[in-house]
This record gives sequence, structure tokens and C-alpha cells, in this order.
Amino acid sequence: MVNLLTVVGVGFLLGIRHATDPDHVIAVTTIVSRQRSIRHAGLIGILWGLGHTITILFVGAAIILFNLVIPPRVGLTMELAVGLMLIFLGVLNLTGVTQWVTDRFMPAHSHGGALHAHAHAHGSDEHALIHGHNPEVHLNLEQKPEGAFQNALARFGLYQLLRPLAVGIVHGLAGSAAVALLVLTTIGDPRWAVLYLLIFGFGTIAGMMLITMIIGAPFAYTGKRFANLNRGLGVASGLISVAFGLFITFQIGFVDGLFTANPHWIPR
Repeated sequence: MVNLLTVVGVGFLLGIRHATDPDHVIAVTTIVSRQRSIRHAGLIGILWGLGHTITILFVGAAIILFNLVIPPRVGLTMELAVGLMLIFLGVLNLTGVTQWVTDRFMPAHSHGGALHAHAHAHGSDEHALIHGHNPEVHLNLEQKPEGAFQNALARFGLYQLLRPLAVGIVHGLAGSAAVALLVLTTIGDPRWAVLYLLIFGFGTIAGMMLITMIIGAPFAYTGKRFANLNRGLGVASGLISVAFGLFITFQIGFVDGLFTANPHWIPR
């Protein structure tokens, strides 16, 4: 029992700390910078953490259970993906593509806000009818009103749900090897090690949810009251994301040698 409590406690706390890594915070900041709701910002953090956990669990478990050895060039390429992702997210913010996609594909904005939902009952069966009064707008979704994913999809939009999940998956690639190797050297039993990865993932999800809600608060506040300040914060987040992404790319490509003949990689 003591061993179990140790694995759970340490894994969860280190997962929370892992969520505060600079590249993680910068990545989610570029995403939540266009949000006007702290609750939606928290959902973004949960989805990012879920994507990160998926990669950590699968890649880390493969390393632990099958004693996989990742070549330096492959490991550096996995970390390079984070730098490229940060540059990509920053450019999307700075060019306004993020805002355009948000306005275009979020149900609350689509069709000039013409979409809305009503609950209807047919005997013991209930479903939500999502429709608009414009002739070209009509969407009927048979679903249970209490379906969490369906409600989130209707309110938040598929693009807004998939983007942080995908970013989290990419970030998980960079940290999976380091976490797995650290656990493997500390916990001898592979089963305990995999359990640690799972608890570590839960801690990351919880930590990132709190971080995104904190980061999203000023964006939500200024978005409703100070439009110019909100745009300035969005531009700043984009510039920081691009700058940090370029730094990571240079560090991995030339200092660590990915773009040279002799790459050297220390999982971190």
C-alpha cells in the first residue's frame, strides 16, 4: 500500500509540475488567447493534457515493456516537432488565421449566430434539435441532452476540440522518452512503471487545466471590455510562441546536432 501511495502521490505531483514547462505554457497560451470563456480555456487544458497523456502512455509503455532504444536522430526529431508546432501556432495567431477559423467553425459564431438548440421529448426519448431560422441552416442531432461530448461539440466546435488534443499529442512525443527512462531507472517493476505513467498523465491534465484557466482569465476579461488590449495580448502570445519555437529549433538542429552528421541527444 505504501508503494502504491508513493507512486500515485509522486506521479501526480510531478505531472502537475510537468504541465508548467515553458513550451507547454506557451503552446496553450496561443490557443486560449482567442477564448472568451474561462470554462472553455479549462477544457482546452484538459484536452491538451489528454493528448499529452496518450503519447506519454503509449510511447513510454513501449519503451518500458519492450526495452525500446530510441536513436538520437529520432529522439531529436521528436523534440523538434515541438519547436515547429510552436512556430506554426504563433504564425496562425499573428496572421489572424486562428481567429478566422474560430469564427468560421465554432457553432456559436457560424451562420451569424443563427444556430441554436431546443430539447424535444417524444415519450420517454429526448433529443436536441439544433437549427437556425435562415433557410440554409438546418442541423438535427439525435442525442441525449446529458451527453458531455455531444454538448461540448455543439457549444465548442470540432476544430476547437481537436486542436489542443493534437498539440498535446505532439508535445507528448518530446517528453515521453525522458519520462519513461527516468521511471524505468527508479521503478524496477514494469507494471508499477506503467501505472506511474498513467498517474503522471492525470497530474498533467489537472495541472494544465488550472494553468489554462489562469491564463484564459485575462483574455476572457479583456475580450469583453478592452478589445485593443485583448488584440495586443494575442499578438504578444503569437510573437513569444514563434520566438521560443525558433530557439528550440536552433537548439535541436545545430547545438544538439540534428542537422549535422553527429547528433547527440540526452532525453530531458
